[in-house]
Amino acid sequence: MSITAPIPFWQSTAILVVRLIFAGVFAMAASFKFLGMEGTAGDIASAGFPFPLLLAWLAALFDTALVICFLSGAFFSEASLLAAPGNSAGPRTSSGAPKSRTSVSPWQQFQAANGSSVPVHSSHVMRRRPRRA
Repeated sequence: MSITAPIPFWQSTAILVVRLIFAGVFAMAASFKFLGMEGTAGDIASAGFPFPLLLAWLAALFDTALVICFLSGAFFSEASLLAAPGNSAGPRTSSGAPKSRTSVSPWQQFQAANGSSVPVHSSHVMRRRPRRA
């Protein structure tokens, strides 16, 4: 049997604020896509993808689904994994990994969202001093 400690008020408040910020960012992205669907489709077509209008609608619906997940808390871990910055475009190494040293992989973000004891980034690890005898 496992007994869990209650989450401190400041921590639950911080989580709520971050969820609202992410929901706002994705709501803004979805509204821009819905209001300028032809421009979004044009951007997708200029990247060389087929069916640009269909992909633009799917992207707008995906952003809307992320907003619903962040605001309701339903499928929050999965939504965080799908919205991970490790999936974004940008400079990559020859192996395909992002060049940024501070990027968080989707797996690390999934672990953090599920309360894993594994640190998200090695710089966040607190090092203990050895005890003196």
